[in-house]
Amino acid sequence: MFFSVIIPVFNRPEELRELLESLRNQSFTDFEVLVVEDGSSIDSKEVCEYYASKLSLSYFFQFNTGQGFARNFGMSRAKGDFFVILDSDVILPKDYLQNLWNAIKSRSLDAFGGPDAAGEDFTNLQKAMDFAMTSFWTTGGIRGKLKDVSKYQARGFNMGVSRKVFEEVGGFVDPNRGEDIEWSIRIKKAGYRMELVQDAYVFHKRKNTLFSFAKQAFSFGRNRVNVSRFHPDAIKLVHLLPSGFLLFLLSIPVFGVLGFLIFKLQLVILGAWMLGVFLNSLAKYQSLQVAVLSLITSIIQLMAYGSGLIFEWIKKKITS
Repeated sequence: MFFSVIIPVFNRPEELRELLESLRNQSFTDFEVLVVEDGSSIDSKEVCEYYASKLSLSYFFQFNTGQGFARNFGMSRAKGDFFVILDSDVILPKDYLQNLWNAIKSRSLDAFGGPDAAGEDFTNLQKAMDFAMTSFWTTGGIRGKLKDVSKYQARGFNMGVSRKVFEEVGGFVDPNRGEDIEWSIRIKKAGYRMELVQDAYVFHKRKNTLFSFAKQAFSFGRNRVNVSRFHPDAIKLVHLLPSGFLLFLLSIPVFGVLGFLIFKLQLVILGAWMLGVFLNSLAKYQSLQVAVLSLITSIIQLMAYGSGLIFEWIKKKITS
């Protein structure tokens, strides 16, 4: 057996159903599926029982430990040569595993990370959130559009490692605070070949509201600082850009009240950025509503991530 697909799930039976259906339709069939129910109050047992006759599927229930440790549980029981880790709210194109297998074999990969995208049937808000999380106009471009694929830091919604990597490097060391980024850095430092596989993309069907999207982005900023506790070099210049954007927005009314000439320049810069976001989203999705929503989600993503990073950095300085 080549692939073992590990899926931690928490209170998401219907989303898991969509993912399992997309796995059932894969063109590449040499794989097993391990679903790890991480202490859910709304479990996915019935969903897994239904798909047990359609897939080589194992279902496990454990007390809540966090997604990182739930993935470790699954990998420790996997039988395949290569472990694929997916979030339960993604859907796979039918050639996902085939494209991934081709990349692993042709590029001799020990580990990989894949990008996410929005499906045509997604809501306008889901498409706008996808834009904010993947766009050049935010920091989203680093998630799946790097020219140097070896610099990619894989994310837990779509990543994987060989059995050898798991056995020699170990699994996740944190339950849910940037654990995927920490693992990516540790794998690379151990000398293994991890790269972005652009063709191994997933449709990321986020169920966020704007408020929960902001909370998630805030936690992403905090997580980056948490990763720096394990790897001091984890924070690069690009990760500071959202904090700079936040401070830039906060300074606009201040300079406006004080009457500084820089206020007009700030408005020009902000207007150019907003126009770029709007036109890019409009060209991508062919929808005025999605383009407007993309402006909102992009601002939320940058401000929330930036404030989360600043908050956790100050907390780290106080407690260290």
